[in-house]
Amino acid sequence: MAAVLIIAAAIWFGGGLLGMPRGLRAGLLAVMFVALLALHLVFPADHPLRLATGGSAAPWLLLAGFAALVALYRSGLSTLRARATPETEPQAPGRFSDSELNRYARHIVLREVGGAGQKALKNAKVLVVGAGGLGAPALQYLAAAGVGTIGVIDDDAVENANLQRQVIHKDAAIGMPKVFSAQAEMLAQNPHVTVRPYHRRLTDDIAADLVADYDLVLDGTDNFDTRYRVNAACVAAGVPLISGALSQWEGQLSVFDPARGAPCYRCIFPEAPAAGLAPSCAEAGVIGPLPGVIGTMMALEAVKLITGAGSVLRGQMMIYDGLYGESRQIAIARRKGCETCGG
Repeated sequence: MAAVLIIAAAIWFGGGLLGMPRGLRAGLLAVMFVALLALHLVFPADHPLRLATGGSAAPWLLLAGFAALVALYRSGLSTLRARATPETEPQAPGRFSDSELNRYARHIVLREVGGAGQKALKNAKVLVVGAGGLGAPALQYLAAAGVGTIGVIDDDAVENANLQRQVIHKDAAIGMPKVFSAQAEMLAQNPHVTVRPYHRRLTDDIAADLVADYDLVLDGTDNFDTRYRVNAACVAAGVPLISGALSQWEGQLSVFDPARGAPCYRCIFPEAPAAGLAPSCAEAGVIGPLPGVIGTMMALEAVKLITGAGSVLRGQMMIYDGLYGESRQIAIARRKGCETCGG
């Protein structure tokens, strides 16, 4: 009888250590119990197997009855605990958890934002084109502000030369695609947002569909082909475009939104400059904190657009000179006959 109990214990506890499901272990014990009962019912009283397993079915029936009482008690206790525990209602879409309310408290107390503005941020979808100098700070502050869904598209990987200004990426991320490096940092900063990384170049075959899935686009790229492509997709979808650019010590930024009376990017820059007239940051250089200044301003314009706070740079271009600490705004208007928005 002791051997049978040892085997049963081995099945239950040993199976548990090996990861066997509770139901499977219980089934094996039940089969073993039925076999014991059959043994005592079929074989004569003096049979060696009956003698080795207690000589009678009575001890096993008593043991089974005790086990049934224990199982019944535990089942009843679980039922009582379930009734005593208050049910928690699932969080409704768009509602804030206590953690989020505490996190965004400084926004919510602002008269221009408030709870309605923060909810608009939570429900907003923003696409950032480029996870480099301008995209890095913009992505960080959009995530920190609580923008619910943030897309980022870039086909580049993190390089050592990026780290002087692209502050979202860390030294350990060298060689990693920028979109995944940025995603990891954004979620580490704010787990309440959703980040959609697109590790690919923005091409004509995907631009229109991708942009149409978002409420707002931030363009932080450094080449005119991509800028024109993003602009055309935004005009077609009626989506506002916040565009920034950098060179050495100077940056510029504007909100292009012809659906609401402002010019589009091609209204102001109808043609790409000749080679050498607008060198890239790699060719001309750029001071490290400047992308942080302009990229953060892009994020601020995005927050204002989403919440309706203040006035945004529609029909205005802000130019910032970091070397002399000066900034100025110039008025810009739609161009008659614009190839993209028609003027």
